[in-house]
Amino acid sequence: MVDEVRSRPRAEAVAAIHDAADRIRANVASVVVGAAEPIDLMLAALLAGGHVLLEDVPGTGKTTLARAFARSIGASFRRIQFTPDLMPSDILGIHYYSQRTGEFEYRPGPIVANVVLADEVNRATPRTQSALLEAMEEHTTTIDGETIPLPQPFLVLATQNPIELEGTFPLPEAQLDRFLLRLQIGYPDEAGELEVLRRFEARSPLDALQPVVSGEQLVALSASLPEVHVEDAVARYIVQLCRATREHSAFDLGASPRASLALFRASRALAAMDGRDYVRPDDVKRLAQPVLAHRLLLSSQTRLRGRAATDVLDEILREVAVPVADPA
Repeated sequence: MVDEVRSRPRAEAVAAIHDAADRIRANVASVVVGAAEPIDLMLAALLAGGHVLLEDVPGTGKTTLARAFARSIGASFRRIQFTPDLMPSDILGIHYYSQRTGEFEYRPGPIVANVVLADEVNRATPRTQSALLEAMEEHTTTIDGETIPLPQPFLVLATQNPIELEGTFPLPEAQLDRFLLRLQIGYPDEAGELEVLRRFEARSPLDALQPVVSGEQLVALSASLPEVHVEDAVARYIVQLCRATREHSAFDLGASPRASLALFRASRALAAMDGRDYVRPDDVKRLAQPVLAHRLLLSSQTRLRGRAATDVLDEILREVAVPVADPA
């Protein structure tokens, strides 16, 4: 009886996350075609308080996906076009002297929003890229010594083109490590592309999209994620996967402890979205590639052999023993 009473709040919290996730999924999918997995993983990142790096070619719907998410949660949305001449103050904002009040006042930059699309983030200089670091990690920004909290929820969705590299500045490892997930949308299949034509035939379905969850509700749901139970064996499996990347000869740099925590949090979010109050090893395996691959630095010999980080990570996933349920 006591266990039943204790489990009731957990069950209610998970049911609320599952219900909200279903509504957001359906709302975003009414606009974006053939992107069920990216929608799921972006929603997991949003619930886990993480950020997403979308690495894909132009025209695959990255901006549409970001706007659809923002509208689905009734959130503010700002888009920043990253260019080589973009300055940190163009992102963070400035203090200016107001002749009306006779005092310096803060004029917010586009970073002060719930959903921030950092378009082609690798086209800005490293100095400007680094302006995002504090915002992504601390959810605050500091201007002239004054620390300003950012609105909640807060999601940075950065895009970069993996094909066109001329005139770009590769993201440093410290910046990549701040992204919870790296995703690709990809091209839709033939039926999906035909559906895109029909949906956008008259006008964009984004124009009619209405919020299905409020930002305040989403923050509350995120705060209840600790109700999702993670067995010691599953937590150890997460740690073993990350440690295996550090010990593998193919990598000069393996997954950091921040990566372990990211995989832990994202697995909780994914389990709750599926209506479960516990994490399964399959949740961890599903998230391993999008959470870990972009944090791994291949050795020069591995690159010369033509192997990608995803290939080596697949090998690690096969080698590390998956925990199984105790028959008792």
